[in-house]
Amino acid sequence: MKKIQSIAPYIFIVSIVGTIVAMLLHQTTLSCYAGLVTAIFCALATGSVESLKGYQYTAWIAAAVVAGMLFPESFKTWGGVNLRDKTLILVVIQLIMFGMGTHMSLKDFSGLHTTGKGVLIGLFCHFSVMPLMGLLLIKLFHFEPEIAAGVILIGSCSSGLASNVMVYLAKANLVLSVIVTAMATLAAPFLTPLLMQTFAGSLIQINFVDMMVEIVKIVIVPIGAALVHDYLKNATGSQQKKSILFLALSACWLLFVLFYKDQIVSINGRQSFVLSGFMAGAVVVGFVYHQLYKRFTAIDKVMPFISMVGIVYFILVTTAAGRENLMKVGFLLFIASVIHNAAGYFFGYWFSRFFGMDKNSSRTIAFEVGLQNGGMASGIAGSMGKLGTVGLAAAVFSPWMNISGSILANYWRKKPVDDKGSIS
Repeated sequence: MKKIQSIAPYIFIVSIVGTIVAMLLHQTTLSCYAGLVTAIFCALATGSVESLKGYQYTAWIAAAVVAGMLFPESFKTWGGVNLRDKTLILVVIQLIMFGMGTHMSLKDFSGLHTTGKGVLIGLFCHFSVMPLMGLLLIKLFHFEPEIAAGVILIGSCSSGLASNVMVYLAKANLVLSVIVTAMATLAAPFLTPLLMQTFAGSLIQINFVDMMVEIVKIVIVPIGAALVHDYLKNATGSQQKKSILFLALSACWLLFVLFYKDQIVSINGRQSFVLSGFMAGAVVVGFVYHQLYKRFTAIDKVMPFISMVGIVYFILVTTAAGRENLMKVGFLLFIASVIHNAAGYFFGYWFSRFFGMDKNSSRTIAFEVGLQNGGMASGIAGSMGKLGTVGLAAAVFSPWMNISGSILANYWRKKPVDDKGSIS
């Protein structure tokens, strides 16, 4: 891999020239292939330059967008498998969230009593500023209803672990960042459907209960499984024995749900029944993963990489599915993403300062408000069967959030503040 990265910049330059020549000669197919090679080797070249390594993940997302735009038909089905199948999307998004969850800990919630004010401000700003900005932008740009609903959706989702990474890079208040992310994630199953129903209910049909259940499946269940693993890592001997009993009960309940879920007639009753099976499954998966971890401790380091691959998959499939819409409104969506993201940083920071928080904590809230969980938005859009419309905003917003977050984090890192980041 290192050898490929060392020659990647040279291949990147050659492929750019090849793309330009093919376009001048009106060789459409050749220019498409050359453009794809350029995008791939741009991502590889980014990883070979020390000052650009932090942007390699974003470069791979850009490469996925290029691939989806140039060869949309190639990323709709593979070997007879529909890449937009709801079950496949659910599994992939759960893998993404589980990978992110392996870098969360039950200890993350322990500082809640000392960061209460910051958490309240962060949650208030995140779940008010961003959906309202989304509403303003769809009024300004007049997007089609389903695409407009996607803009509201990305603004109504919780923050993701990307905000924790940016806060760490910026040397801001990491403890506050982790707790706000955790609490926003727990609040999402209720607040995201509520905000969608309020602001996007006139654009697309929103079923509050269905969306709440989907978010629990998409976010809470896989992160819960990761936290089971975290609990087992630190459990004492007696706690380990109790956990085995709990595992056995969970496994039995999971099997019961699998065999009898079709016997429930009531739709709401079936949803609750199936959801309980997912929760039991989270315990089983967390325990199984922990057993793998005991034998291969490096697996925790691999999971974030799997999460990144999963997000690239979503960007690729979403771009392929929504290519025609992107050709029409892609540029406007990008402008909307820049405004939306900048508003999050601006209002997150200055509202925090207005409420008396120190500069480091205000920087933290800026990231928590400005950065949304694009994977969650894609997963919800996929579960609705509207990946190519409702999911488009997440596909466009996510790359820019990574770029802007990295730039702002590095800028603030070079401008440290005197306060210690404590809040009342």
